[in-house]
Amino acid sequence: MITTQHKNQLIECAIFGEFTLADFKEFEELVLYKIRFSGAVDLLFDLREMAGFTVDMAWEEIQFSKAHANDFRRIAVITSSQWTTWSAWLSQLFVSADVRVFEADAEADSRSWVVASDE
Repeated sequence: MITTQHKNQLIECAIFGEFTLADFKEFEELVLYKIRFSGAVDLLFDLREMAGFTVDMAWEEIQFSKAHANDFRRIAVITSSQWTTWSAWLSQLFVSADVRVFEADAEADSRSWVVASDE
C-alpha cells in the first residue's frame, strides 16, 4: 500500500507492506501531474514499513526513471534495509537527481535535506 502527499515541489510517499505495480502507477500519475505543472520535483520515500516489492513494480520503476531522468532534483529515502540502500544507490545510474539514503531514525534530517535549497 502507498500513501502520498504533495506540497509545492515535494512529493512524499510511504510504503506499507508490499510495493506493487498498482502502487507505483499511483505514484507515477502524481509525479507526472506535478512535473507537467510545476517542473522538476523532490521526492521523500519512507520505506521503513515496506516488506518487499513485486518484480513488475521494479521493472516499471527502472523504465520510469530512465524516461524521466532529469525530472527529479533531490530524492531522500528513509530505510533501515541494506537491500533498499543498495537499490537506491543503483537508481542513481538512471536519474540525474541527488539521491541520499537516511537511517530509519533520521526522518527529520531527511525532510530538512530534501527541501533545502541547492547547496
